[in-house]
Amino acid sequence: MDVQGTSGPGAGEPGAGAGGAGVAGAGGSAAAGAGHGVRLPVLLFGVLAVFTAQQALSPVLAPLAREVGLAEIAIGLVVTGAAVVFTATALWWGRAVDRFGHRPVMLAGSALAVLGLVGFAGVTQAALAGVLSPGGTLALMLLTRSVIFGAGVGAVPVAAVAIIAAATTDERTRTKGIGQIGAMQGLAIALGPALGGALGFAGLLGPVWAAPAVAAVALIVVVVAIPGGPPAARARPEAGRRTALRPWDRRLWPVLLSGFGLYLALSMVLVLLGFLVQDRLRLTAEQTVTATGIISFGAGVVLILVQGVLVPKLGWPAARLLRVGAPIALLALLGLLGAGQLWLIAGAMALLALGIGLAVPGYATAPTLLVGPDEQGSVAGLVQTVTGSTFVIGPLAGTALYGVDPVFPVLASVIACGLATAFVWLHPALRPVPQVT
Repeated sequence: MDVQGTSGPGAGEPGAGAGGAGVAGAGGSAAAGAGHGVRLPVLLFGVLAVFTAQQALSPVLAPLAREVGLAEIAIGLVVTGAAVVFTATALWWGRAVDRFGHRPVMLAGSALAVLGLVGFAGVTQAALAGVLSPGGTLALMLLTRSVIFGAGVGAVPVAAVAIIAAATTDERTRTKGIGQIGAMQGLAIALGPALGGALGFAGLLGPVWAAPAVAAVALIVVVVAIPGGPPAARARPEAGRRTALRPWDRRLWPVLLSGFGLYLALSMVLVLLGFLVQDRLRLTAEQTVTATGIISFGAGVVLILVQGVLVPKLGWPAARLLRVGAPIALLALLGLLGAGQLWLIAGAMALLALGIGLAVPGYATAPTLLVGPDEQGSVAGLVQTVTGSTFVIGPLAGTALYGVDPVFPVLASVIACGLATAFVWLHPALRPVPQVT
């Protein structure tokens, strides 16, 4: 694969880019540049905090909508709006990393996340007190939770990936670090709703006000523990003359297209899981919540273990992770097509988590190996933009297809994943480079 034959940022210059900040793992391995070392656990903790804050609102949104007189679709607009803003701003954040450095971007993103969640909590409290009309409540929720928070949360993974890419010169260390960022996002999906549910004793406002408090932890981590440094573009004046990265960049589009197919399949399945469980197993609403929770928790555990433990232990290059993970995900989706019992659905989702957990670190790492040190922020933003776009398209397409026939969205997921798998295995840019002996 071409990415295997391309050296990392700086083409052999340790810690190049973003000020040469080194990312040290739990065992202290990885480069440290100019005395500025970012401990990987500290970086991961910051990522975990901001995404846990996001997920802590999940158990509250549906009952909150009904309490303040909003239709279900209104909350859907708030959540989808955040995904749209996340997608729209990720590429800009990536360019900002290259221009201003990773610390200012993480600082701005974390601060916006806190501001958005504080604003959302204030709007919620005012709405519950009867101060705001339903229309005013929705407008202010869109401003705070969708626009401000959506823009802020998009900066965090972009900057975190750029830090790791700029601090590592070997593919194995980079893949390990980027995979662990994904594991933190997966862990947040488990921890956030659990935190929100545990705070239910304090009423709807308990989780709503806890979310900005948790996000503030990420902001403190950035202020205290993330060092700064000159941005790559400043260190390399010629970077300012580069053409901005685009999804159709000839170096990147094969990897980005394969990742798009994988994530599109995943996003369609995730939004439909509850419907599939209820309709296929003929469960009540309460039984569906329990069954879906069990399935989601099991898949989440698999995802966390794969990205946080298995991928670092295997030490596979990005190409191999993609080529092994994509077929496993395809097999899982084929199994989901005909799964009519709880254990079969749970098994298919666990297998899907295994495949996605292997493929995603490869997809996220490969583009960073194809560009120079002064483009690491831009490529991280580009990857997040592609990923975010699938979570805008997938839920809308999946629910529309489900209304026509319940099998159609699962079949569409199989097709998307199947095309991505074929592309990973057959496209010349994604095939392993023959070794000369």
